[in-house]
Parts: sequence; structure tokens; C-alpha cells
Amino acid sequence: MLDSTTIKMLLEGIRDTLYMTLGSTFLGYVFGFPMGIILTVTGRDGIRPNAVIYKIFDVIANIVRSIPFLILLILMIPFTRFVVGKSYGSTATIVPLVVCAAPYIARMVESSLKEVDSGVIEAARSMGASDFAIVFRVMLVEARTSLIVGATIATGVILGYSAMSGTVGGGGLGDIAVRYGYYRWEADMMIITVVLLIILFQVFQTIGMKIAGKLDRRK
Repeated sequence: MLDSTTIKMLLEGIRDTLYMTLGSTFLGYVFGFPMGIILTVTGRDGIRPNAVIYKIFDVIANIVRSIPFLILLILMIPFTRFVVGKSYGSTATIVPLVVCAAPYIARMVESSLKEVDSGVIEAARSMGASDFAIVFRVMLVEARTSLIVGATIATGVILGYSAMSGTVGGGGLGDIAVRYGYYRWEADMMIITVVLLIILFQVFQTIGMKIAGKLDRRK
């Protein structure tokens, strides 16, 4: 079964899965990280409460997160085609993955920053620190372990979503699992792709948790 052609296909599937997962995670943080900071800062207990701004981003995050990824993937086909010129393949899948991941990441960032001891923030404020300094030199530094753990969890979730995109030709291991494991009823190929996805997930989790452990000041 594992001839040279099959091995090459699986290696390409791993490559595409890593491309989609890591690319979507990076771009998800480009949009989601600032969004999480804004939600934290403008929240009721934030350093600059603003109900209007908070509500706008809160509603956006809740709406996007409430839509199942597979449905969002289909709904975004016209937009995806407009952005990348096609609605299938690994590059096209990154578009809905980013849209889905950004609000999720924003909530993870918001949760991490809210864990920072208010006493530390008040101490920084009493020493004349600006809002910018409080966010980037105090809150982000104090929450770095939690932020890394959140990034690890987010990467694992996006990996699962990338595999799900295989149902509509998204590419990667998910696409191989659907084409061979579902349409052709080749159970052995399905098992191989699942095992590979589990391995990738464990690699992401191990690396992320080791980094978080090294940054944890409590140890």
C-alpha cells in the first residue's frame, strides 16, 4: 500500500497541512491579537473602558465564533475566490481559517490578559506608566505564559479545522482522508491520515507547552 506514490502524496499532505495550520495561525494572530487587546482595554474593568468599542468587537467575535467552521467555509467561497482567485486548495483554505481563528484568538488573548493581577497594573499606573506601557510592558509580559498556552491550544484547534476543510477540497491530510477514506472506503488510508494528524497535534502541543514552561516565572 505504501508505495512511492502514496508516500509522496502523504508527504505533500503533511506539507499542505502545516502550511495551512501555521499560516492561518500566524495571520489569525495578526488580526486576533490586536482585537484581544482592544477587548481587554475597553472592557468594563479595562484600563480605558469604552462600551461602544467593546460592544462592536464583542459582537463581531461572538457572531463569527457561533458559526460552525464547515458552514463558514461554504459561506465564504465567493469571498475566498475574490481574494485568492479560487475556492479550493490549501491557499484558499487559509482565508476562512483566518476569519474563523481571529475571533477565537482574540478571546484567548482577552482571557489571558484579564488574568493579570490588578495590583500590578495599579502599581505601574502609580509610577506614571502610560496605557501603552501598561499593555505592552506589564500586561503582555505578566501574561506571557498564558498567552503561549493559548497559542498552543489555538494551533491545535486550527489544525483540526484545516483537516475539516478536506470535505470541500481544502487540501492537506484532511483532503486525503476524505478522498481515500470516505469516497473510496480505504480504511487503512484513513487510519494513516488520522495517525499523522495526531502526531502533528502532539508535536504542536509538546513544543508549545515546553516554551510556556520555560517562560513561567512561578517555577
